[in-house]
Amino acid sequence: MSSKTIRLGGATGFWGESALAMDDLLERGGLDYLVFDFLAEITMSIMARARMAKPDAGYALDFVSTFIEPRLDEIAKRGIKVIANAGGVNANACAAALRDAVDKHGLDLKVAVVIGDDLSDRVEQLAGRDIVEMFSGDPFPPPDQVASSNAYLGAFPIAQALAAGADIVITGRVVDSAVTLGACIHEFDLAPDDLDALAGASLAGHILECTAQATGGNFTDWELVADGYESIGHPIAEVAADGSFVCTKPPGTGGTVTPHTVGEQMLYEIGDPQAYILPDVVCDFSAVTLEQVEADQVLVRGAKGLPAPDSYKVSLTYADGFRGGQVVFFYGAQADQKARRFAEATLARTSRRLQELGLGNLAETCVELIGDESHYGARRKVSGSREVALKIAAKHPSAKGISVMLKELIGMALAAPPGLAMFAGGRPKPTPVVRLFSFLIAKDEVPVGVELGEQRFEADLNAGQTLDMSKIHRPAPPDQPAEPGVDMRQVPLIDLALGRSGDKGNNANIGIIARRPEFLPYIWASLTEQVVRDRFAHFIEGPVERFHLPGSHSINFLLHDVLGGGGVASLRNDPQGKGYAQLLLDFPIAVPAAIAEAL
Repeated sequence: MSSKTIRLGGATGFWGESALAMDDLLERGGLDYLVFDFLAEITMSIMARARMAKPDAGYALDFVSTFIEPRLDEIAKRGIKVIANAGGVNANACAAALRDAVDKHGLDLKVAVVIGDDLSDRVEQLAGRDIVEMFSGDPFPPPDQVASSNAYLGAFPIAQALAAGADIVITGRVVDSAVTLGACIHEFDLAPDDLDALAGASLAGHILECTAQATGGNFTDWELVADGYESIGHPIAEVAADGSFVCTKPPGTGGTVTPHTVGEQMLYEIGDPQAYILPDVVCDFSAVTLEQVEADQVLVRGAKGLPAPDSYKVSLTYADGFRGGQVVFFYGAQADQKARRFAEATLARTSRRLQELGLGNLAETCVELIGDESHYGARRKVSGSREVALKIAAKHPSAKGISVMLKELIGMALAAPPGLAMFAGGRPKPTPVVRLFSFLIAKDEVPVGVELGEQRFEADLNAGQTLDMSKIHRPAPPDQPAEPGVDMRQVPLIDLALGRSGDKGNNANIGIIARRPEFLPYIWASLTEQVVRDRFAHFIEGPVERFHLPGSHSINFLLHDVLGGGGVASLRNDPQGKGYAQLLLDFPIAVPAAIAEAL
């Protein structure tokens, strides 16, 4: 196995992230590659609408104007290659803008484009099949309501573009980790059957894809990095040919890199950790170990791979009516009760007005208070809050129906209980509800190509095979905890573990990492699937699954149908479950008195 390593820096994790970390990565990162992740399902629908309004739009405009163009000379000087999915739904327009910038700087940098993910011109044909949503079983949406339809492509076309001489590779929709894996395939000449190396490099991409979340951002032990948020460094992965890697950050930057910061990101937004399905490999992270080798350097190894699947996942977004909402404030005695009464009156008046106009009822409503622990459901401990923020939101088939609700909400201001306050500004406007519809399509139905200057060639197809879940061998559960008769005490989960949560469509996951290996049996015994489901009873509609990752002494919970539709389809304050781990970390865990007293 080659001793060669490459260094990749994670520059963005979403469309809208700050460019402040770019200079640290360039000047102090010692990088071979800069990788960018801009896309999410809602981002694709926004870009699709932008392209409809303006044919040369539909990509991450600030990728060119803010991130790359001001630093092109430095990127060229240092010989750093760039890979980004900034192309959105118009990768060729993004590449054209980049080529213009390269020409303006008088540089000799070749820009390649990976194409083939956009299936929007095939929606009518797909609608004629018996395709249902892969999670909910819902029927295919009306074609005239579809905003975007994109297959999640893999990393081998990126590697082909690099092999053809590209200095910058632009893609549309690829899996988030593909921008990292593509570089590793090229540099280490990985083949489709180098499964463990592909899985390890994919994990490196998964760690990089949310940037500062691996270096202390969104970290359970946030106090350890509180003084460094303003200068937090973005992660760097130094990847070896076998897929193992060291996660670090530019020297002198804020934040911290530890097995816990990296471990939280490893568990972020995954489902079954032994079947993390990507176009190029099915990853098993259950045996992955995380070792602190130096300050701010964590060695990650042990990922395993199964053969690639024979299909691509397609994410289609479509319009499903409109939504709108407003946040107002109440303060003073009984503020929470006043806020709830105001919300009841607002919705009642809205219903009355809608009937008068013949517009029908609101399709869905959501009332949430921040300040009375409404997110804790039956476990809320606060009553009689003296200040709260009240959010009233609703959906309706028409924009006019939402406008009625928003008008009635503001129109109630002088008829409200005392203590109402609003931040100055105009009345909010209705916005489209964009729903996600996911399904699978055979790889051989999606021709993928690479364009580099005047060259255009088809990407090699890794046909893959159907995943056989029976071949996945589950690890044994943690050992049984203390024997009966041992003096037991209850301590909050946060004293024993860290947690990170995120979304997968309308599902959410909560990853729990034991602070010490010996704590895991007690956590496993207390946090059953039913316990977690009961904890989220006020949100959840589906089951809970629990998975054991012995390599990192962790547990991953997958909560089905818990986000009220997820993304922009949800009316919740937290439509992506980002805070769900926080709702679980105060759960009482029974441990021996000796452990409790030593904490």
